[in-house]
Amino acid sequence: MLLPATVLAGAARAADAAQTEVTVSPLDLDGPAVTTVTVTVRNTSPQRVRDLRVSFSGPVGWVVEPELRTVKGGIAPNASATVTFELLVPAPSSGFQLLNFTATACYEGGDGLASATVTRTERRGEPLPTLAAAYNNVGITDESNTTPGDFDGGGNSFSAQKLADVGLVPGASVTALGADLTWPDVTPGARDNVSSGGQAISLRGSGSRLVFLGSGVGNNAVGSARVFYSDGTSSSGSFGFPNWSFQNVTDHGATQIAASNGRNRQDGYGNAGVTYSVFAHSVPLQAGRTVDLVVLPGQGGIHVFAMAIAP
Repeated sequence: MLLPATVLAGAARAADAAQTEVTVSPLDLDGPAVTTVTVTVRNTSPQRVRDLRVSFSGPVGWVVEPELRTVKGGIAPNASATVTFELLVPAPSSGFQLLNFTATACYEGGDGLASATVTRTERRGEPLPTLAAAYNNVGITDESNTTPGDFDGGGNSFSAQKLADVGLVPGASVTALGADLTWPDVTPGARDNVSSGGQAISLRGSGSRLVFLGSGVGNNAVGSARVFYSDGTSSSGSFGFPNWSFQNVTDHGATQIAASNGRNRQDGYGNAGVTYSVFAHSVPLQAGRTVDLVVLPGQGGIHVFAMAIAP
């Protein structure tokens, strides 16, 4: 399925600054098939562009023919040239994909900067309908049955009873960083959080920030989430959570939301007197745009229980 494309902001700014503008046409990704891609190079400088060579590449393993085109005669000031490439589009794999396609123009004359590059990002496939559909980890167990838990990779988990003591019961409302979130409404011992791995999640709404509720495994649970909007644009923001215990609760800029006493181990409840925490963190959203989907960081130490948009 072909979805709106996004030109990466950094690449777009680089092209603007270089004056030589490079654009890539929309791509038909309904494979397996061979599709034609058009790359347009515009010379907005007062000097002629000479010896113009344009290359195009897709994701690793995708075949492009040819890889390089030469434009004879160059481009006059305030004029443009187009070249085409043939792209072998493979059959779609399961799940959601972000696919990057890059065009580079190398030249003499013009703005004198020698090259300009732009990357177009296409979305293929369908995101998961909800965060709950992405749950892949059991982080909460009942003290009477701790064996299903493995929040930290060592068989340990939050105690449902101790979380209830601080107000985190299945389906509970949680207000954090201006957002209204819902604690996972699942039975202890079931999957209740996402160990982040680049999952794409549908989410609709507008606001100032996207708030995540979760906790970290390890001391470096930090990554970048990417937000796609209904108009095809996107933005990114970095966030992270401290380790669920034994790390400063303000590390990575997080806010502690709840602190439970002890944890469940494979042999039952233990570590009484040690705090195990849940945190909130957020990334900014672009004003006036409607969120369409969120791509979680590719960092498995970030565990997300809930997310919501704050006004």
